[in-house]
Amino acid sequence: MSRDDKLIARIKRRPPEADFDDVRKLLEMFGYRMRAGGKHTGVFAHPSLPPITLPAVSGRNVKRAYLDQIVKMLGLED
Repeated sequence: MSRDDKLIARIKRRPPEADFDDVRKLLEMFGYRMRAGGKHTGVFAHPSLPPITLPAVSGRNVKRAYLDQIVKMLGLED
């Protein structure tokens, strides 16, 4: 299993939180690019999909509610 496959599997398990950098890598694998971001947020754009804005609260973690939306939007649901 490749590193990318492991990352996808980890996010699909929908943990309570995920590291912001891991979520960024996942979105970049699917064609998203971070177009703006501050210390606590990131805005990701895709040429044909809606943008995704992620708050990175309590450090640099992304909450489960956002992970659920990303999994659904990327078609990673089982």
